[in-house]
Amino acid sequence: MPDYSKRTGYAPWSLTREAGVQSATVNGTIDVPQTCQPTINTGVIDEKGNWQGVKADDQVFIGITKAEGIANGAEVLFPNTAEFPSINMAGFRSIFFALKPTNGGDFASFAVMGPDTTPFANLSPVNAGASLKGTPAQGTPVDLENLYSDGAQAMTANVWNIFFIANNLAGQRNMQFSITNNSGGNSDIEFAFMRIV
Repeated sequence: MPDYSKRTGYAPWSLTREAGVQSATVNGTIDVPQTCQPTINTGVIDEKGNWQGVKADDQVFIGITKAEGIANGAEVLFPNTAEFPSINMAGFRSIFFALKPTNGGDFASFAVMGPDTTPFANLSPVNAGASLKGTPAQGTPVDLENLYSDGAQAMTANVWNIFFIANNLAGQRNMQFSITNNSGGNSDIEFAFMRIV
């Protein structure tokens, strides 16, 4: 038996029909093939023709930096390595940072503008070490505020103390953390960070 779903005919406006050649009518149903095909979005070409890859979470802590013998009351900036002179949060919303001091006690931490040797987008020099100001992600602020500041956080010695900051530091291009040792004695301090989309 013929498969009528595959029948074809001449279109009524075709030259063949106009010449008087008749055909059987075309079946009134239309085959619509339905298939599922997975796709992967790895980025786009922007309006300038440049490839922009999709950001992904950092899978491990990076920018590991160690400062030795930080005196009580002294401040140190993290990260501070050749690979990571500062933190670029472009495309990232949140961040984990971790501290591992050798002396337990209180430590203060602030998000600050990174070094003046690293531009913020195309602007250089920047006001290095200044607290990052803006309107926080939550609430209804009426003026600029510090985007992240913690005057005293108790740390346990010789283990990683891990902290999470959601949304407030999203998109910062040149950022460091200022850590002040208020533990009552000298301390080595290790630092690491992990960004989240």
